[in-house]
Amino acid sequence: MRIVPVAFDHPDAVKLNDQVQLEYAERYGEQGDLTPLEPAHFDPPRGLYLIAYEDDGTPVATGGWRAHEANAEGYADGDAELKRMYVVRGARGRGLARRILADLEEDATAAGRVRMVLETGDMQPEAIALYTSSGYAPAVTKFGYYRNYPSSRCFTKPLG
Repeated sequence: MRIVPVAFDHPDAVKLNDQVQLEYAERYGEQGDLTPLEPAHFDPPRGLYLIAYEDDGTPVATGGWRAHEANAEGYADGDAELKRMYVVRGARGRGLARRILADLEEDATAAGRVRMVLETGDMQPEAIALYTSSGYAPAVTKFGYYRNYPSSRCFTKPLG
């Protein structure tokens, strides 16, 4: 297993992003996550996008972070937002998400970010379990694209 940085518009990233969007649609009965994302959001040093590959080159997991400053969506100065954390069904239960999460936290800290934030939904209990077991706490004030949705769950963790 190897975890490598890639561009958000890399063909493997696009493939896995399409898969996670289908999963969101299945879970929420909608069209997936509509949060606006651009490849440049994940360009270092203001972001990073990772893919985990099997030894045979098969992409099996992704995750990224992007920088935010205080804005109308409720983010604060120094925030790093987790996006597109995903593990394909056949590779779940092997700790890949936890490894990617740790790498992203380390990178965001090195980039000077002070808080990791994320937005998930109530139909993703395994994601919520990962984040809470990794030191994330429910946000006092919700943020992000889905902050006004009742199903939205926001979490934060201090970095550094």
